[in-house]
Amino acid sequence: MQCLRDPGLSGDASAIEFLQDAIAVVRNGKIDRVAAADSILAELQDVPIHDYRGMLLLPGFIDTHVHFPQVDVIASYGSQLLEWLEKFTFPEERKFADPTHAAETADFFLDRLIENGTTTASVFCTVHPQSVDALFTASEARGLRMIAGKCLMDRNAPDGLRDSAQSGIRELIGLIERWHGHARSLYAITPRFAATSTPEQMRAMGQLAMRFPTTYVQSHVAENTAEIEWIAKLYPEHRSYLDVYDHYGLLRDKSIYAHCIYLDDADRARMTAAGATPSFCPTSNLFIGSGLYNLQQAISAGNRVSLGSDVGGGTSYSMLRTLAEAYKVQQLQGVSLSPAYGLYLATLGGAKALSLEDRIGSIQAGKEADFILLDPKATPLLARRTARSDDPLDRFFALMMLGDDRAISATYANGVCLHRRVTTVVA
Repeated sequence: MQCLRDPGLSGDASAIEFLQDAIAVVRNGKIDRVAAADSILAELQDVPIHDYRGMLLLPGFIDTHVHFPQVDVIASYGSQLLEWLEKFTFPEERKFADPTHAAETADFFLDRLIENGTTTASVFCTVHPQSVDALFTASEARGLRMIAGKCLMDRNAPDGLRDSAQSGIRELIGLIERWHGHARSLYAITPRFAATSTPEQMRAMGQLAMRFPTTYVQSHVAENTAEIEWIAKLYPEHRSYLDVYDHYGLLRDKSIYAHCIYLDDADRARMTAAGATPSFCPTSNLFIGSGLYNLQQAISAGNRVSLGSDVGGGTSYSMLRTLAEAYKVQQLQGVSLSPAYGLYLATLGGAKALSLEDRIGSIQAGKEADFILLDPKATPLLARRTARSDDPLDRFFALMMLGDDRAISATYANGVCLHRRVTTVVA
């Protein structure tokens, strides 16, 4: 099952392709073709076949905002954003000066993504270049497509987590040259957020974004009201928080901004015009108490919305769990997020937000062979619930609301099986 195009928030079922009994043929890490099993099975007598009947074959999930150094602060109690950073995140991120710690954490982080069916992610590392090296080394060993970058912070951050405008840019250039476009790795210029960079550093990042136009830009914007007030004091000459990034040339195609909860109509229109995209992070927004993202307004403004787990502010690596919270956030605002649009957010919509829809996001000939198998019988509750209907979108909705890592039967990246769940529970 896959999205062929954007189904819209209400869920145009004609945008969804579902083949009841299909075979996807993989050759050299790419999808060679997809067809009904009875039409091509006779041609594949000498080809190894993995039989997953009873499962749903989907494109690999795409997480457009997550922090790999925050593995150990997930589910830390009792703070809103700025206090949470000071109390939990910054002390943890200091540890990534140690390359051994960075490498061990990168392995653990990527294994959590894989077991939850995520094959592409846009990842924040720490200020330390070795954290980026660790992440890309581990992701390339697994054949994953990852976008990542070192955080740049030259003010309003503790000792051990600050660079300078000069040293940060020098390290950034080295990382771009080492990793961008290597294997399946892509580099993202990563200001932590506007509060932790001086105008000098922001200006230098904007110049690099122009010098390296195929790189990505990723940061945070309009997540929390106290944060917005702080940005207004630091950058009083700018119309809005988003305008700060725009002024320095950091709002462009291939720029991903997490949260975007408190953007106004002018900001949303500017994001669309610039080609920038918002990452909706519902588990984080709820856990830290930041607010409710208005998906309807973003779509109406033409924003290419995607979905982010935002671990460790977010509470799960599972994009199924993230979709469940996204659904609830929209329900609180009188909007129903359809299962078709949920599927889109986590797959093709994420690929489009990252300008990678020609490579990932659907299971079509010529695309990279990233896909997952979802098990509708992964738990007794799911087995009982999904037995009620043969409608694939209804089954996906049940998985979206009740599923987690147990529902991921297998994860393939670049045509290679990286994860297979051994035990399947049947009703």
